[in-house]
Amino acid sequence: MLQTIRFWYDRFLEVIAAALMAGLTVILVMGFVYRFFNMSLVWYDEVASIGLAWLTYYGSALAAHRGAHIGFPGIVNAFPPTLRVVAALFSEAVVIGFFLLLVFYGSEVVMILQGSTLVSLPNVSQAFTQSVIPVASALIIIAELLRLPEVIEAARSHGFEDHELKEALEGIEPEALETGRAK
Repeated sequence: MLQTIRFWYDRFLEVIAAALMAGLTVILVMGFVYRFFNMSLVWYDEVASIGLAWLTYYGSALAAHRGAHIGFPGIVNAFPPTLRVVAALFSEAVVIGFFLLLVFYGSEVVMILQGSTLVSLPNVSQAFTQSVIPVASALIIIAELLRLPEVIEAARSHGFEDHELKEALEGIEPEALETGRAK
């Protein structure tokens, strides 16, 4: 059941990130084309910067769900399993606590900005554009909670996978690893 929820949550975040990436691409191309013909769009810079912030926040939720955020698996893996569990739970508590603060204070920012609009698009509320802070923070908390059983299991058993090390070793042939000569 949890695997199904995680699968659909991953797809949900993936669709959001892909839609934001596609939308940002369209906006950037439009901005380039219009500037090329000396017809700059008044709203381009403001909307593009907001789109980039949204992509960053929602992309971070996707990265958190996939366990691709910054970490130190080598250090934690050096601990015995009991300490790995403690370190993993402490880490998750800190992350979730931080994003709970962002949900709270991000919501306050949204309330403060009620009635304010974008400079270049007066029909678009700044509260809407800044809603990404509490919404994406809540999505990150959900992602962390959905991953928590996997994190605890990894801490109890084999330890955490070092994604950077794995990626670096993918290009090396097995014979080179055995002989100590990598390309």
